Amino acid sequence: MAKKQKVEAITSMDEDFAQWYTDVISKTELVDYSPVKGFMVIRPYGYAIWENIQKEYDKRFKETGHQNMYFPLLIPESLLKKEAEHVEGFAPEVAWVTHGGDKLLAERLCIRPTSETIICSMYSKWLNTYRQLPYLYNQWCSVVRWEKTTRPFLRTSEFLWQEGHTLHETYDEAQAETLQMLNIYIDVAEQYLAIPMVAGKKSDKEKFAGAFATYTMEALMHDGQALQSGTSHNLGQQFTKAFDITYLDRENNQAYPFHTSWGISTRLIGALIMVHGDDNGLVMPPKIAPTQVVVIPIAQHKEGVLDKAWEVFNGLKRSFRAEIDDADGYSPGWKFNQWEMKGVPIRLEIGPKDIENNQCVLARRDTGEKIQVSLDVLSESVEKLLDEIQQNMYDKALKMREEKTSTAVNMEEFKENLEANPGFVKAMWCGSRECEDKIKEMTGATLRCMPFEQEIIGDGKCVCCGENSEDMAYFARAY
Repeated sequence: MAKKQKVEAITSMDEDFAQWYTDVISKTELVDYSPVKGFMVIRPYGYAIWENIQKEYDKRFKETGHQNMYFPLLIPESLLKKEAEHVEGFAPEVAWVTHGGDKLLAERLCIRPTSETIICSMYSKWLNTYRQLPYLYNQWCSVVRWEKTTRPFLRTSEFLWQEGHTLHETYDEAQAETLQMLNIYIDVAEQYLAIPMVAGKKSDKEKFAGAFATYTMEALMHDGQALQSGTSHNLGQQFTKAFDITYLDRENNQAYPFHTSWGISTRLIGALIMVHGDDNGLVMPPKIAPTQVVVIPIAQHKEGVLDKAWEVFNGLKRSFRAEIDDADGYSPGWKFNQWEMKGVPIRLEIGPKDIENNQCVLARRDTGEKIQVSLDVLSESVEKLLDEIQQNMYDKALKMREEKTSTAVNMEEFKENLEANPGFVKAMWCGSRECEDKIKEMTGATLRCMPFEQEIIGDGKCVCCGENSEDMAYFARAY
């Protein structure tokens, strides 16, 4: 079999970012397009990334007392209509089931776009007394939202996610839960996915349909567009009143509990790709990477090389997610390129001369640096290097975000900044929907959030209308 010398080229991200993204997700076999437009097939490598993300978040949920449940995929239309603002927000995206077999259903069933309504209908059956509170439940599932324009991981008609739904005695308890879950989202995103987040409150226009308040974490992609990466909602009593969820409180009176919901999805994989990737493909943070280190034997046809490579691999796999590539018919260079494209943090090269010197070569995916390491301290060296790569990836992403963040005191400066250096624009906002809409109309940028850490830009005047403003907000064009 002839040796393959090159991996098929990936479009440069600076030349065509959208095509670069498509090339990366297809050539690394993260995903493929299904026969139904807008629905993606997540392939093993892509699903392994999701499993690692899911595992860490699920652990954090359980550590804070939450339990997993599962609710039906189909929701009766009558339930969806119980909360008017909610149904209005999701109506354009709902997919309907109208037939069971060859018979017309008496009532249409929607495929869940989110599960507030079906979950609230069950909570109204289960909750009786304050002694049962708080309800701390979560489900991992898929949802369907019939999107007009789709792109795998970023916006698809079906996607995987989790949705937590909790009930509390007081507003303050619900608010504490809302912020606690947002902080868990941020913590895992920054520590494990190496993605720095801007966190804050959504405007009324951008909040979840039916929510009292929505809080978000926002990431900035390499092309300067923002990506909403996780949201947490204080729903107040909007849904509990609509669904007549009541209980006997501590004074033996009927009361409505306070409700929260929160969610992250496979969109985080899109963030991973677009924050860390480069012209050679994926760059995976070690804590999330399906494969942390790949062993590649050099001149594997020579005596003893494969045996030693397997010995090294067997030692590594006890502590790390490791693989060995000893496939015949492919040159070491082809393998290097292939695993580099997949973003594996460390490539371990070992050949006859290395074996003779009791060493190997470790190549970093994030910097391309090659390091000679003694086999006697290999495990310790790999562990240290993975930690360094994880931190370096976060630092690099943070530096990129800071370089793509500007401030503006008027609309002329706002537009100039956004065109010259696409990214976040920090500006004062008066709080009016009129100004929010005008900014979007003039620039294509939406209000991403009002950050928890506020600052005054310029003289504190709204960037759009010039009125006194109390809120500084992050604006950006977004996926």
